Amino acid sequence: QRVKILAEATVFIALTIVLKDALPPIYHMPQGGSVTIAGLVPLLWFALRRGLKYGVFAGCMYGLIHAFLPGSYIIHPIQGLLDYPLAFASLGLAGAFRKIPIIGISIGIIGRFLCSFAAGIVFFTSLSIDGVIGSAIYNGIYLIPEFIITAIVIYILLKRKLLNIYT
Repeated sequence: QRVKILAEATVFIALTIVLKDALPPIYHMPQGGSVTIAGLVPLLWFALRRGLKYGVFAGCMYGLIHAFLPGSYIIHPIQGLLDYPLAFASLGLAGAFRKIPIIGISIGIIGRFLCSFAAGIVFFTSLSIDGVIGSAIYNGIYLIPEFIITAIVIYILLKRKLLNIYT
């Protein structure tokens, strides 16, 4: 069973790489972060399907891979840890709310925002800008639209029963 779940995690991570990293984003922020065409859906879907433990694992693995892909922006080890493995692992928190997907998606993306927000404080403080305000604005600019797109896509998938998290 574990091998099956790990193989499934690999497929969902690969789908995330295609949707989030290979396809052009709707827009890309100058120091990292972007709004994609449902780039977070596979990771969140996997978390809703397999639960907290496996969702956090898949998110962390994707974050580690993503950190080494072109376009990643690391200026400090703490910022890199927060922005990549921890931020994407937090999407796995959705797995704790499998019965209420919109709550799970919200918690997962809020977790990602908080990690990126903390990383942004490190980054913006290094630029002599108010780290708290700069980070909140910067991360909100791309994560709010990303949340809206992700929530709409997962809602449609659930409504049309195209994917069933209980199979």
